[in-house]
Amino acid sequence: MMSLLRLVRSSFRRAPSRPLCFPTSGWDTVPVAEILDEERYDEFKKGQYYPVDIGDVFASKYQVVGKLGFGVTSTAWLARDLEHGPSHKSSHPGYAHVRTALDLFTIPRNGGDHHCLVQQPMWESFRHLLYRNPTHRFTVDLLKAGLMQIFLALDYLHTECKLVHTDIKSDNILQEIADSSILEAFTEAELDRPSPRKSVNSVPVYASRRFELPKVFGRAVLSDFGSAVRGDEKQDHDAQPNVYRSPEVMLMTEWSYPVDVWNVGVMIWDLFEGKHMFNGNDPDGKGYSTRAHLAEVIGLIGPPPLDMLNRGKRSHEFFTVDGKWKQDIAIPQTGGLEASEQFLEGRNKEMFLDFMRGILQWRPEDRKRARELLKDPWLNEQIE
Repeated sequence: MMSLLRLVRSSFRRAPSRPLCFPTSGWDTVPVAEILDEERYDEFKKGQYYPVDIGDVFASKYQVVGKLGFGVTSTAWLARDLEHGPSHKSSHPGYAHVRTALDLFTIPRNGGDHHCLVQQPMWESFRHLLYRNPTHRFTVDLLKAGLMQIFLALDYLHTECKLVHTDIKSDNILQEIADSSILEAFTEAELDRPSPRKSVNSVPVYASRRFELPKVFGRAVLSDFGSAVRGDEKQDHDAQPNVYRSPEVMLMTEWSYPVDVWNVGVMIWDLFEGKHMFNGNDPDGKGYSTRAHLAEVIGLIGPPPLDMLNRGKRSHEFFTVDGKWKQDIAIPQTGGLEASEQFLEGRNKEMFLDFMRGILQWRPEDRKRARELLKDPWLNEQIE
């Protein structure tokens, strides 16, 4: 499998038509014995990463400014669009909250072509923002603002794109760069203080460079569609990260768009309560299990309806024919959803719990859709 080269295009200011000249010396050379970034991956060792150099121009218009990051199958680079390519946009308000591909192209190369994806640059994720906060929790206002934008993204994704994301977590919600100065600072830093680098078998490996803290934060943007599937086709395969799995995925019934809604609801506990809603830690000590996860769901929102169980290919593993729990682990006595929420009081808490109950439903058809949740009173009302 060939590696994906990801370019994130800077478009805040009109780039000059001629490429910048980056330094040809003056950087720190990383010692050979020090493992750097993608060098740790087998795919790199097999020669499956494209040998990018800062200053390179791809597709005759994207000049590489510096490396932003790396992964198992790709490296991400900040690039300048020298031709100011047009952007195609939807009129749906959720379009702005979904990270889209601006361009795709292929670099031919002996041993296999390299596929390149061009996207807008983004700042850090909700997870990074969470850890920057001393309390490791979102405020109520920040949570509401974030959820409104996520539901806009999901409504666009579900209604216009007919896609189910299946992997919504704080790592995959990025913040748009609304402060062009951090892009300019990144470029100036690379010109003045070139990134440390090394050569491995004549292939350049650069140290990643991070963006500075922006003066203002942009919109929340849903990203990483590597696990997305068609929502208008029948799906019943295993999906979603373990602790975010929805009942229909765990029981192996047919599933579609509502798994994303469940996913967002469970993620709220990560952002606001400072803990996972579910952990799925099996008492046998072997880590996560579906049975432990289902037991936690029952403890929080009650037992599943029989008609839901009758649809599931795996229901017989956990429940009797009349819907009784048959696993040899106890249902946690947690006090339910109200006891699990620890930071709100009075009417604010009542409205929030009503909002959550619209999401945490066993039957996917009973869950509110993203468009309905956008109108929820708790999300829209200012409560003192």
